[in-house]
Parts: sequence; structure tokens; C-alpha cells
Amino acid sequence: MGSHPMSWARIDDAGEERIRAESIAKYRRRAAGYDRTCGPTWPIRERAIAALRLSPGMRVLDVGCGTGLSLALLREGVGDSGHVYGVDQSPEMTARALARVRERGWRNVSVIQACAQEVRLPRQLDALLFHYTHDILRSPTAMRNLLSMARPGARVAIAGVKYFPAWLAPLNVWVYFKNAAYNGAPRGLRRPWEIAAGFLAEVSVAPTQFGMGYLAVGKVPVGAKRE
Repeated sequence: MGSHPMSWARIDDAGEERIRAESIAKYRRRAAGYDRTCGPTWPIRERAIAALRLSPGMRVLDVGCGTGLSLALLREGVGDSGHVYGVDQSPEMTARALARVRERGWRNVSVIQACAQEVRLPRQLDALLFHYTHDILRSPTAMRNLLSMARPGARVAIAGVKYFPAWLAPLNVWVYFKNAAYNGAPRGLRRPWEIAAGFLAEVSVAPTQFGMGYLAVGKVPVGAKRE
């Protein structure tokens, strides 16, 4: 495993709780209209899920699943013989994801309301999706817990927002406040994937949205410490 920035390594339990509480409050206000805001990032969602290379029978976790917009694509990838897990800490977002599962009659999709730092799943994972989950990615505690439930070699896809490159730096004030509207810990936008990358092997990062976004892909290394 890699090392992590000391500013985040020193975050205590109270700091984690404050960040989660702020995020929950923000998504409480946004949950009802959230789906209508996701059209521009839908192609990125599709690219991230494709990067997981899912196949029938696999078990995949949608981290910060929100209202469940990724669940159908993930279920399509793992087929009837696989299983899709979704976890989100927001009661309002989780309620919409659960309603989606009930409406579709999906028997192999489980949605769990829990924080990423503490959730536990009954079976080992073959893949994990992080689609616009900035707060979770900035928490070493959350990343350590989530990836401890994955098998060696499990693929991980991470998509999100980041600062523009230097030649568009004046726009980064807008990027910061856009991110702050959803997250309790909106900083760390130069390399938002850096903590996750410390837990992974074979990490590659590609820009999206003209440099305002990114897609990072890696694998849980063989011999990774299990908790």
C-alpha cells in the first residue's frame, strides 16, 4: 500500500463525522432533483463502468450509489448470476435507490444505507465503482475499509471532478464552489484520486470534460493487506 498526505492521515473521528454530516445535509436538499442534474456526466459514468470489465457472476460495489443511477448498467454487466451492491450514507438518496430496485424487481441488487468508513458486505468484491464520490476518496479510513472487501486483482474505476489544467486556472474558483455544493470536504481537487491510488496497482488517469474531470482505473494489488 502507498502512503497518504499527512493532512488527511491526521483526520480524527470527529473530523470524519463533521464531513459526513455536512455531506448528508447537502444531499438532503438535493435528493429530489438530483437525477435531473446528471445528464452531462452520463457518458463518463458509462466509461467508468465499462472500465470495470464486468462479466456474469461477478460481485460489484457502487460506492456512494446515490439514487441508483448506475445500478442498471452494473446489473447488466454481472447478469442474473452476479450481485450488485450499492452503499450510500444519505437517507434521502438511499430511499430513491431502494425504490428503483423495487420498481425494477431486481433480486440481485442490494442497497445499503451506511457510511463508507464502516460498511461491511457479506461477500468479497470483484469490482468497485466510485462515481463522483469526492468525500469518500479523500478519506483514507473509507478507502482502506472499502478495498479490504475486494479480492486481489479486483478492478476499481474512479470518476470525478478536478481542477482545470494551468492554462484554464481562472475557472478553478468555479470548480471549487461547484464541488463544495455537494461535499463536506471539497478541497484536494488537484489530484483527487491520490489517496485511492496509494491503495491500488496499475493506476492510469485520463482527463474528461476538457480537463475539469478525470477517470482513474486501477487494481487491488495481489498481497494487499486484509482487515
